[in-house]
Amino acid sequence: MKTVSLSGSLRENVGKKDAKMHRKEFKVPCVMYGGKEQVHFVAEEKVLMKIMHTPVAHIFELSVGGKKYNTIVQDVQYHPVTDRMLHVDFMEIIPEKPVIIGVPIKVSGTAPGVLRGGKLIKKMRKLVIKALAQHLPDEIAVSIDGLEIGDSVKVSDMVLENATFLDPASSVIVGVRTARAVVEEVVPGAESTAAPAAAPAAAPAGAKKA
Repeated sequence: MKTVSLSGSLRENVGKKDAKMHRKEFKVPCVMYGGKEQVHFVAEEKVLMKIMHTPVAHIFELSVGGKKYNTIVQDVQYHPVTDRMLHVDFMEIIPEKPVIIGVPIKVSGTAPGVLRGGKLIKKMRKLVIKALAQHLPDEIAVSIDGLEIGDSVKVSDMVLENATFLDPASSVIVGVRTARAVVEEVVPGAESTAAPAAAPAAAPAGAKKA
């Protein structure tokens, strides 16, 4: 997994008022935990957004308060309306301790079912794995070669050396289904051959109703 550098500034105070002040300055409140100490800091919003919005996962070499830490992102909170980053949780990587992280999926290959008119459906964007830091991949390749209409790739079909998949084994990652939501079947002999019923004759003028 690729490593990127990120610099942060220690927070002197921790609280909602302090966090709000930093956000006005386009800085994101962050916390790092998992090691010997918990570190509260802020990072530049533009830098974080640029790194987070890439299609691969990263290890962050975090520089805060004159110290460096190798970390991974555990959680990101976004504003429900503006989509601005509100808070980021980092976990310090301990070399001999496995980490849990969601790794982006990259679909590869060509599905015969799609060539025959089927539709490729992607059910998952990431797979959660558990592995030592040195074995973490940038992305996980999922091959769709050989998938016909009705076929799918599940978590149980995946193999990744030196890592364990933590999503349910029965979860569908990607599949091919018919392009039409409903397929109408015509049953032989089911068509009606009877002539349409004649419309009732009009009553003579002046006739009284019964």
